[in-house]
Amino acid sequence: MPRKIIIDTDPGQDDAVAIFLALASPELDVRAIVAVAGNVPLPRTSENARRVLELAGRTDIPVYEGASRPLAAAQTTAEHVHGPTGLDGLDFTAPPAIAAQPESGITYLIDTIRAGTPGEYTLVALGPLTNLAIALSLAPDIATLVREIVLMGGAWSELGNITPAAEFNIYADPKAAEIVFGAGIPLVVLPLDVTHRCLATPARLAAFRASGNRCSLAAADMLSFSERFDRAKYGWAGAPLHDPCTIAWLLQPEIFGGRSVNVRIETESPLSRGMTVVDWWKVTDRQANALFLRDVDDTAFYDLLTARLARLP
Repeated sequence: MPRKIIIDTDPGQDDAVAIFLALASPELDVRAIVAVAGNVPLPRTSENARRVLELAGRTDIPVYEGASRPLAAAQTTAEHVHGPTGLDGLDFTAPPAIAAQPESGITYLIDTIRAGTPGEYTLVALGPLTNLAIALSLAPDIATLVREIVLMGGAWSELGNITPAAEFNIYADPKAAEIVFGAGIPLVVLPLDVTHRCLATPARLAAFRASGNRCSLAAADMLSFSERFDRAKYGWAGAPLHDPCTIAWLLQPEIFGGRSVNVRIETESPLSRGMTVVDWWKVTDRQANALFLRDVDDTAFYDLLTARLARLP
């Protein structure tokens, strides 16, 4: 039976590719997408989620809108990477045909998880963790009902990509991350340590284009735009591809490696706010709260991604 997932996201080109990968995979049953402010403000992330579903021919999947700002921090966005639309690289001439659901995305999360059986839903978090933190604060009982949270965020050996110490998704709402990491829900963390190995090289983008279908071409166009910033920043042969790693782990966990460790979130320091403090060597007595991944077979990852995108319209 396919695993039921709810995707919480702030599209973002790499978020869009992650959604494509989930929709192309029969092992997964995408029940809904909940938008959150992050890469771009909430109206854009909601609109982008609906555009991605239209491109994939899956307008049956509802989109809900969640939090429009972080819990406590000043809002940080990433138009400098993703462009003002968040999906720059694609040319949209009309608004999406489908509308967001009128119900709050946070209410949807609470009600849906409560109505399900224990362990029925996996939450896949591709952006700041604001929606999940608010849901857990309003309804702490749902923590015992969620199967696990698979999230892209944080770093250990790769340090930060928005500050010297912090990765963007965690930095954008460190208080929310602190709540989620402390909730007792099984966590799988795909940090920069993994995503910086999954480079979207010209040859890999060419493989998307060679498939010739609409979604593969859209993925190549979007990533060709967003990678300009990262290629200039890092000087690598390609830009790292972050969010699809979460979906790939659900599909092929054997291509990843890591260990269960304790991860805490720094929320106070002006120098390291948003840092994921990873007890990799277990030098404290703090209990492990996350499977923190650091290794990936990047060739297998791109083989999977290319083959699955080719299944879409």
